[in-house]
Amino acid sequence: MRLPHPAAFFLSLSVLLVSLVACSGNGSGGGASLPKRVGHVFVIVLENKDYAKSFADDSLAPYLAKTLVAQGALLQNYYGIGHVSLDNYIAMISGQGPNLITQTDCIVFAEFAGSPPVAALNGQAVGQGCVYPSSVTSLPDQLRAKGLSWKGYMEDMGAEAGREAATCAHPAIGTVDSTQAASEQDSYATRHNPFMYFHSVIDDQAYCDERVVNLNALAADLRSAATTPAYSFITPSLCHDGHDSPCANGEPGGLESINGFLQDWVPKILASPAFRQDGLLIITFDESDGPQSDSSGCCGAGPTPNSLLPGLTGLGGGRVGAVLLSPLIKPGTVSMQPYNHYSMLRSVQDLFGLPYLGYAGASAQKSFGEDVFTVKMPELPPKT
Repeated sequence: MRLPHPAAFFLSLSVLLVSLVACSGNGSGGGASLPKRVGHVFVIVLENKDYAKSFADDSLAPYLAKTLVAQGALLQNYYGIGHVSLDNYIAMISGQGPNLITQTDCIVFAEFAGSPPVAALNGQAVGQGCVYPSSVTSLPDQLRAKGLSWKGYMEDMGAEAGREAATCAHPAIGTVDSTQAASEQDSYATRHNPFMYFHSVIDDQAYCDERVVNLNALAADLRSAATTPAYSFITPSLCHDGHDSPCANGEPGGLESINGFLQDWVPKILASPAFRQDGLLIITFDESDGPQSDSSGCCGAGPTPNSLLPGLTGLGGGRVGAVLLSPLIKPGTVSMQPYNHYSMLRSVQDLFGLPYLGYAGASAQKSFGEDVFTVKMPELPPKT
């Protein structure tokens, strides 16, 4: 056998080594490819399901309970903060606890009594009502002030002409909310769109129209990291979030329709440049099956200045669970740490370097930690 010339041999070896090093740096698990920070947060909120049903071995949403759990982190002890729906949604973006009116889903779209309201312990606005004055700060206010983009993506908003607007859809102050029940063509619900309950958002019509849009706009926004908001809040219709079963349009609803919605949208999010670059996807439920099912809570849950029983029959919104996916989360992660919607808000504020709002800043609250970010803890920007 003829041996190669020594110079040629070492040249070939050098090329091989360079190629191997280059390839090793391109793998999804390579340390060099991991983001330092989370720059894009996606939140999908589903409806009214107990943890034991959603994540059972025979769950009717196997894509959630099995496929996505295997790809990310399952937070087994994640709780709603009250009953019924609206108080949970408001808490997710403001840290404001339930009051007696938000606990009944604001059938009449009423002002929050008192302008400005008196601030109590933990930044709570004291009073009753639905639409908070501009003096009550929300997460969108914080993001806007810091120059970070956000959008709310609402499925079916404006689907039926004359029922509600196609963007920034809410009833007029003091009128009955006609979206409390779905129609055959339109299953948008104002009460599942928390941005509509803050004057700082809805009073600037052009700003609100740009930021609170139909879910159909998400596909185009996902095409590049630059066009994807830093914070995306995604609300399925009353059918696809599992609230209705059966649905007004004849679909099965419940966990079956949740499964189909997630199978449709989650792969698009996970494949997007923004998620692959530095994304975090959070999927959870607003509350358990209802106060008759589970009103347990966690993380220092107790009476608020405006409601002695946030869960109507207890102090919380029940155990609902959450699934988180990110390049910074090891597939198959399971966390037993208790969390709730205030914890989620606190974590988002940490990731974007924002001060805590309301109960997100309570001493009993914890942000998502190394039990969740099991590949690498993201660096946190300074609070401003």
